[in-house]
Amino acid sequence: MLNLERLRTLDALARHGSVSGAAEGLHITTSAVSQQMSKLEREVGQRLLAKNGRGVRLTDAGRLLAEHAARILSQVALAQSDLEAQRGQVVGELRISAFPTAARGLFPAALSALVAEHPALRVRSCELEPELGIAGVVRGDLDLAVVLDWYNKPMPLPDGLVKASVLDDPADVAMPVGHRLADRDEVDLAEFAGDEWITWGQGEFCHEWLMFTLRSKGIEPIVGHRAAETHTQLGLVAAGLGVCIAPLLGRNPMPEGVVTVPLKQRVRRHVYVVWRADADRRPSIRAAVEALREAAADLS
Repeated sequence: MLNLERLRTLDALARHGSVSGAAEGLHITTSAVSQQMSKLEREVGQRLLAKNGRGVRLTDAGRLLAEHAARILSQVALAQSDLEAQRGQVVGELRISAFPTAARGLFPAALSALVAEHPALRVRSCELEPELGIAGVVRGDLDLAVVLDWYNKPMPLPDGLVKASVLDDPADVAMPVGHRLADRDEVDLAEFAGDEWITWGQGEFCHEWLMFTLRSKGIEPIVGHRAAETHTQLGLVAAGLGVCIAPLLGRNPMPEGVVTVPLKQRVRRHVYVVWRADADRRPSIRAAVEALREAAADLS
């Protein structure tokens, strides 16, 4: 009989690609991963791992069993979801991530309300950029991830995920109070062709969106500064170092010396939550989605 926890370890190794990655994903030590794999190899009577430089790789037998393990674990998750649904109680542990402005703008109200209404539910949260949150849900490290895409650039989602809308978040341009356009009722992106932009990190989805959007209007962006956090970006704007896109969610309180002006294009980003389809019937998932939507409604 194959041991479920050892199959879970093998699955984590296959998904993370390393012993250290599997250990981090499973919240155990690297030696525990090695011990579980040694026991699993004895159970099946075949080598599942082979040395690969300083690391390891799955053998043919290891990859074959890992494919079965993924299906078995998905079926177990579905069974757990169905049992929770039949019981109808919001219990257990819920692991959820959100990108920074959503974590700041939604989590305090949503998670406190969720815990107050369902005291038997343990909620664990963390900040992660959308791509990392989605990857965590796919791997099974997270139950839910609050992510985003933009009105003109959707975020690609892997198969096997379910999503629900949380809110549409309007975005303005933030600029120093002395900027030439600061007293306008609305502005066009083309008017910032000569300005330095304060943007997100290289390769981040929001940064790629801004570059895509400006270039689609014939503007080659001048990137002066990069910062992951909205409040850091706004602090740089207040210092007169450039302009930035400032979504409404999570941007308050605004620093002194900064003005936000709406765009004629009415730029919005779509904020939504994703989870695995095999967990779709879990009452805790449904309760968390409802709590996030209620917190978002209170912002409007």
